[in-house]
Amino acid sequence: MGSRKCGGCLSCLLIPLALWSIIVNVLLYFPNGQTSYASSHKLTNYVWYFEGICFSGVMMLIVATVLLVLENNNNYKCCQSENCSKKYVTLLSIIFSSLGIAFSGYCLVISALGLIQGPYCRTLDGWEYAFEGTAGRFLTDSSIWIQCLEPAHVVEWNIILFSILITLSGLQVIICLIRVAMQLSKILCGSYSVIIQPGII
Repeated sequence: MGSRKCGGCLSCLLIPLALWSIIVNVLLYFPNGQTSYASSHKLTNYVWYFEGICFSGVMMLIVATVLLVLENNNNYKCCQSENCSKKYVTLLSIIFSSLGIAFSGYCLVISALGLIQGPYCRTLDGWEYAFEGTAGRFLTDSSIWIQCLEPAHVVEWNIILFSILITLSGLQVIICLIRVAMQLSKILCGSYSVIIQPGII
């Protein structure tokens, strides 16, 4: 019972994290609240991977919903034996938690790449990735951020929002890993075996 409550709480935490991921990713399309850069495709290419909207957002909402249903539906029966039903619920929970790790992990990686690459901005030489060759060193040297003339403060905008996405998706990965560990502990500690014995069904 305690593990079910804990699992339900963890699944509930995924929902606000997913919603915030969507909001943060959407904000990346509008530096300083301006829509012109998105319409003219003058944004970093990693924004168009929809990592926060689709993967760490919508897909994680689906995963969280399924996990909540599996945790809260005590009367769920997929076969005649209660033990058999628990086995399938456990396997489904592991599968969807693993999908959650994949979705949020994708967002984590893409956001990290976008952060390291730096923003697409207008410099004295035109529109370009001004810090692409710095291997992320520009992150700790704010004196060179003035190379980006337009959009205004786009470096800070990208750093803050990509960092938030990394944090949100990182928390999602941790939560899903904990859920997988909880379900595996049920199996390994002998709560019930996932091997279906002949005659149980």
